[in-house]
Amino acid sequence: MVHLVDIGTFKVGQGQSPFLIAGPCVIESEQLVMDTAGRVAEMTKALGIPYIFKSSFDKANRTSITSFRGPGMTDGLAILKKVKDHFALPVLTDVHTEAQATEAGTVVDVLQIPAFLCRQTDLLIAAAQTGKVVNVKKGQFLSPIEMGNAVKKVEECGSRRLLLTERGSSFGYNNLVVDMRSFPIMRNFGYPVVFDATHSVQLPGGGGTKSSGQREFVEPLACAAAGAGVDGFFMEVHPNPDEALSDGPNMVPLHQLKSLLERIMRICDAAKPKR
Repeated sequence: MVHLVDIGTFKVGQGQSPFLIAGPCVIESEQLVMDTAGRVAEMTKALGIPYIFKSSFDKANRTSITSFRGPGMTDGLAILKKVKDHFALPVLTDVHTEAQATEAGTVVDVLQIPAFLCRQTDLLIAAAQTGKVVNVKKGQFLSPIEMGNAVKKVEECGSRRLLLTERGSSFGYNNLVVDMRSFPIMRNFGYPVVFDATHSVQLPGGGGTKSSGQREFVEPLACAAAGAGVDGFFMEVHPNPDEALSDGPNMVPLHQLKSLLERIMRICDAAKPKR
């Protein structure tokens, strides 16, 4: 059974227009968030792409204890609410604990379960019980078929408001690969499948005290996923990734986003099943 998921004013899932989740990795400042949200909203409106703004109030899994984590939940949620109200956009953020899920669920439209936490039963239950959409990122350590267990945990709470996101699988040390078979396998669970094009080119811990990345491979991987028929795309974007406080090496420069989206949408259109 195919489940379409309502997010804001649009539906996502099989047969619907591909959608975009995008924004800076972490909330660095209110100004950065508002500027980025506004520019991406303009691009996606011009291209007819449903858009969800993403940024994190806390990055709890940074490599180093000294790395920037974000403004915290109170200030971060206030900024996300401003984006939601000012631009009339649905917003998404990561949650790491049951308490965060409950509180963030009063503000955001989509609660994201980080890949490292996708097996945390209590966190999945708390997120599902908010009634908000839950985006579960597939752990780098899981096969796509194992995501069926996460699906069942959310469904057992009575929720069918679920997205599944592929973000690459561990391949040796400090490297990830994307298995394109993951998309049809996870889609068989009946929920929209998203490709995280930027975290998939991350080199986890590759910078010693931080992760590195290869943003030059975002475009070819996103194009391949478009050809495979995913329902949506996740991309972290930044006006100047080289100065970003988190995940800079794998983020898409904001000025390059529109041309990338145009190419991806052409491939998505060509890959539609013939009726």
